[in-house]
Formats: sequence, structure tokens, C-alpha cells
Amino acid sequence: MRLSRRGLLAGLGSLALPRAALAIEQNRFPVEISARRIAAFEPRNPDRRRFGALQFRGGLVLSCGHPRFGGFSGLSRSADGRDLVSVSDRGYWLTAKIVSQDGRPIALDGGEMAAILGASGRPLARSGLYDTESLCIADGIAYVGIERRHEIVRFDWARQGTEARARSVPVPAEIKRLPRNRGLEALGVVPSGPLKGALVAIAERSGRQDEPTLGVILGGSQPGLFKLARRDGYDITDLAFLPSGDMLVLERWYQPLRGVGMRIRRIAGRDLKPGALLDGPPLIEADLGFEIDNMEGLSIHHEDGRTILTLISDDNFSFLQRTLLLEFELA
Repeated sequence: MRLSRRGLLAGLGSLALPRAALAIEQNRFPVEISARRIAAFEPRNPDRRRFGALQFRGGLVLSCGHPRFGGFSGLSRSADGRDLVSVSDRGYWLTAKIVSQDGRPIALDGGEMAAILGASGRPLARSGLYDTESLCIADGIAYVGIERRHEIVRFDWARQGTEARARSVPVPAEIKRLPRNRGLEALGVVPSGPLKGALVAIAERSGRQDEPTLGVILGGSQPGLFKLARRDGYDITDLAFLPSGDMLVLERWYQPLRGVGMRIRRIAGRDLKPGALLDGPPLIEADLGFEIDNMEGLSIHHEDGRTILTLISDDNFSFLQRTLLLEFELA
């Protein structure tokens, strides 16, 4: 979901316009990404590393001069954590290598962006399917959720990468009736248990304030709808699964006079089934007293037996916001 459109990149300068316009029309192009390190998650307490059930490893403030860079709402990292894939809510892929030192991210290398392609091979955004808000990659297939149209598409990522074309994933009629700007914000594939291999999607907010939101299980042995409890003004922005099958849900609240907050909850995998009302305890909660922004993407990978959570923020293409990449270890 877009929180604000103030500060959209306007007035790029008449001298730079021809080059910028040419770059925008390219379906695939390199981007040079600058990264400023975040040493402390809580600036007023820089020695603190433990936050709830998570240990802060490090973070980056990302910036890039290309007008397509920003708006990142979905995130995936490879099994070894070296490769990053993200989607922007304007229909673009971002791929890059994460450079780490002493267990902390220090840079992104080899950055490239590419238009997400529709079934015809033309950019998906040209067909009106531009609000690409969620991403997961499992077993060589990339799944992308399109919020305002309430659709899910899949790509043969392992064989074709950013050149893959979208193929539609059927969804129930109830998903098609979600509020226009409160649609599918979270996607994940169940890694184990009775629902192994099923695709799970959750809407940002399907009802009124603090009412449960709608989720769906697609495929697998028990397809169907479920609900996820909401409270304290939080909306759903992403999900990722632990190897056990437990689901971590990333949430975000936004208030014009207070700013933003984020929370991650852990949902027991055994509770995920059609007809269920899911809830679980928070692992971490933070507001603007911490190094957060509009956190919208969550990914999980493993390093030497450690479970690593990576989060990315959607800057809404606003100079008032930042693109952050944060790493935590599940304690």
C-alpha cells in the first residue's frame, strides 16, 4: 500500500531528461546502489543488540539516482543469503548481490532492474497490473501478488529469471472482492507439514479497523480461506515461513502525526488450515525511535544453523522516506 505521494520524484532537470527517459523505456538496466551502514537499530541506545526475540545484525540505507529505484514491497533472498530479489510497486524487479563483512551487510553489488513481464512479453505494468506488492520464490518459481487487481502471477525464475513471463494463478472469488487498495500484501510457500508446497496469501486489511483480515491457502491438500487477527492498528505487509512451518507475519501501522511502526508476529504452523482464525505472539515491535521506515518486505534464510530475517522498506518514491535493508537473527 502507498502511504504518501508527497515528494514524488519531480523536476529531474531538463538537461537530464533525455537520458532518464531513455533509461525508463529500457526493460532491463544496471543500477548503481549506494549503501550507508546502520550500526545501531536503536540510535539512543547504540550498544543494544537484542530486541524482543531478534538480534540486530546490521542494516543499510540504500539510495540510487535512477528514477525507477524505490517502492520496494516484496523481498526474497537465496538459500545462502547472497542473492537479493525485490519487486517494486511499479512493476519492476531488483536483483543484486549482498556483500557482508563480519556477519553484517555492508553493500549491494551488481544491481540490476528489469520490468516485470506479462504473458505477452510486454511489461506487466502496461496492462494495468502495476501494483506488485508481494513476492516469494520457492522451488524455482517466483510468485508475485498484485494488490489493486487482487491477482497472483507466477514466473519460471530458475530457468528465465527476470526474462520470465507471468502466468496467472487462480484465486477464489472472495479474494477478487477485497478492498481496492487493501489487497494481497503477503505471500509465502509452506515448506513442511500437511500443507507443504501450498501457496499462502494474506490481504493487508479486508475489513474495518482491527477486524481480522482474509487469507487464502492455494493448492496443497487443504486449500481454502482463513482469517488472521489484527489489532493495535497494524496492517499486514508480508509473511515468510520458518522451516518448521511456523509463519512470521510482518505488520505496519501508519498515522500522519505519529509516523510508522512495525511488528513481526509468529503464527504456529499447526494452526494454519481452512476456516481458522490465526493469531500469535510478537517477536519484535518498533516505532520511529528505531531505525525503521515503511517496512513492507520480509525474507528468511539460514547461515550456519542461524535463522536470518531480512526486511526492506517501501519509500513510496518520497524524499521524506528511506529504502532500508535490515538484518536480524532469530534468537
